[in-house]
Amino acid sequence: MLDDLKIAIVCDWLTVYAGAERVIFEIHKLFPKAPIYTSLYNKEKCFLFKDADVRESWLKYVPGARNFHQLFLPFMPRIFEDMDFSEFDLVISSSHSVAKGIITKPNTLHVSYCHSPMRYAWDQSHAYVKNYKTFRPLSLVYKPILHKIRIWDKAAADRVDQFVANSDFVKARIQKYYRRDSKVVFPPVDLSFFSPANEKRDAYIAVGRLIPYKKFDLLVQAANKFGFKLKIVGVGSEINKLKKMAHSNIEFLGKVSDQRLMEEYQKSKALVFPQLEDFGIVPLEAIASGTPVIAFNGGGAKETVSDGVSGIFFDEQSVDSIGEAIKRFEKKKWDENKVANSIEKFSQAHFKAKLLNFLEKAWTEHQEMLA
Repeated sequence: MLDDLKIAIVCDWLTVYAGAERVIFEIHKLFPKAPIYTSLYNKEKCFLFKDADVRESWLKYVPGARNFHQLFLPFMPRIFEDMDFSEFDLVISSSHSVAKGIITKPNTLHVSYCHSPMRYAWDQSHAYVKNYKTFRPLSLVYKPILHKIRIWDKAAADRVDQFVANSDFVKARIQKYYRRDSKVVFPPVDLSFFSPANEKRDAYIAVGRLIPYKKFDLLVQAANKFGFKLKIVGVGSEINKLKKMAHSNIEFLGKVSDQRLMEEYQKSKALVFPQLEDFGIVPLEAIASGTPVIAFNGGGAKETVSDGVSGIFFDEQSVDSIGEAIKRFEKKKWDENKVANSIEKFSQAHFKAKLLNFLEKAWTEHQEMLA
């Protein structure tokens, strides 16, 4: 049904390869001929898109923009509104920020896969301004700008024909801030790549960008206080601060390859996941490797971690709550095969089938509306 349509893909930016970018890549594999429109594209960090038709905005000419895209947020709405999609029948935006704000013609169907309503404009706006100390001189300017962006963001959401949410948690946030319904399609995990290996498990692991809201500082403090061995995979603005805090039982591995990451999952006791995420691919990668998850009881983790089967929860984002969870975890025996087999519904094949089915139904409804 969709084979004869002219399709475009839109995303906020392609400057790192993380959870949102994995979703975009799977959408690209569904529609390999569809051009990808974005504000900024870092070919080195997002090398999997090397064969895609990526169309970058004028920001590519600004020195340093690919490394500090946050500074250009005030310009982003205009950038995406200026993109011309008049030749396309179907536009799929993958957005946690501004990409959903594109303008399309009445006969063009715009489906937005929403990773989250813009976090720094809505419920986490105060935390973002407070935590990003690197840009503290801009905070006085950003506060009034964020007010205007909230107004724009709601107007932008009204332009979307149909929303897809990446979790029930995000579905509720879309309803709260945009007053729109959405269909949940969970992001994909490469279950054929991550697998158990019956390795000796001697340490805990934490994986992700080392930025304030990920709460790696709590993990470091907990490991310091309770003495458990912890490996941290990732880089980010907090890395120097965390290294200064850490005792000798904490090892920083930096950025690693996918193969190394799988191996680290396989020989870890558990992934410790203290942040509140809209969904979170990392817990699923760990679980697929047979590694249980010790997660904060909120957000997308409640939809991916099965309590007592693939992990356990702690109720407070605090050092003591993490420490008590570690103690409870140590008292239970875990079957890594049962852990790994608990997440079949998050496979790449499942994602593609559900998204494609949704798009076909949406296109049929769109055509009926225009008739």
